[in-house]
Amino acid sequence: MPVEPLGLHHVTAIATQPQRNVDFYAEILGLRLVKQTVNFDAPDVYHLYYGDEVGRPGTLLTFFPWGGVAQGRRGTGQATATSFSIPEASLGYWKQRLELRGVVVKEAVTRLDEDALSFEDPDGLLIELIAHVGPRPGESTGAVPTEHAVRGLHSVTFSEDGGDVTAELLTGTLGFRLVDESPDRLRFDVGEGGPGARVDVVASPGGPRGIVAGGTVHHVAWRAPDRDTQAGWREEVVEAGLDVTPIIDRQYFESIYFREPGGVLLEIATDGPGFLTDEPLLELGRRLRLPPWLEPDREQIEANLPNLELP
Repeated sequence: MPVEPLGLHHVTAIATQPQRNVDFYAEILGLRLVKQTVNFDAPDVYHLYYGDEVGRPGTLLTFFPWGGVAQGRRGTGQATATSFSIPEASLGYWKQRLELRGVVVKEAVTRLDEDALSFEDPDGLLIELIAHVGPRPGESTGAVPTEHAVRGLHSVTFSEDGGDVTAELLTGTLGFRLVDESPDRLRFDVGEGGPGARVDVVASPGGPRGIVAGGTVHHVAWRAPDRDTQAGWREEVVEAGLDVTPIIDRQYFESIYFREPGGVLLEIATDGPGFLTDEPLLELGRRLRLPPWLEPDREQIEANLPNLELP
């Protein structure tokens, strides 16, 4: 069956201090901490998920806060910007809100007919807020009024040394289509397209190679509706000559991973079972949750993790 993700599932990045990460994304950006768990491959490190009220795929930015990790470098072969949707009239609100809290915000720019604010989080991760007209709902966590609340992921930007091989994979294997372009940027949509189903590819020939560490994106995940579809897509990606992992159980979804030819680590993740599988809606993100295979080690895991003060 042809591969055609439904859109973005989540973006995962590397941070340093978990408390500072919570303070920024929950208090300043007004996202909900929907799951407090650990990196299943390195359980002495948190895995923090932020999103909308229930953590719907397409709203999620997640972090591995690795204390003491070296500072990364944005560059080619990397996802270099993570963009969220905001309402069309909210740019002024967000510029003022961020600056009042000490965040350095660049002047808004118009790009492919959209206005965008850009700034860095405390670890240097590049975040964009992109204003657009559309029906995507916003939900307030209390920190931000509903009428200005973040509306989920808008897009990600890949920086590539060339870009042609990445574009070929996107359109030839993964079901994307070219929908817009400028002299330095190609925009691809998948599925129904629009915010939440979009990637921009920027060519930076001869630019420095990115280093994935603190303040950079670790991987970008795209949505599969279910495991059977994901398994079929995995076969298609293998046939395209890419090295793909087996299907891995991530408790809240199942995943496969592979690198696109330019170097960005991609994931295809199932929509379910979702974050309500091990705690009720009102308690999402309030305490550390572990998968069954790590539960016997809870005492040791908790002893190795710093305490978090939650909003």
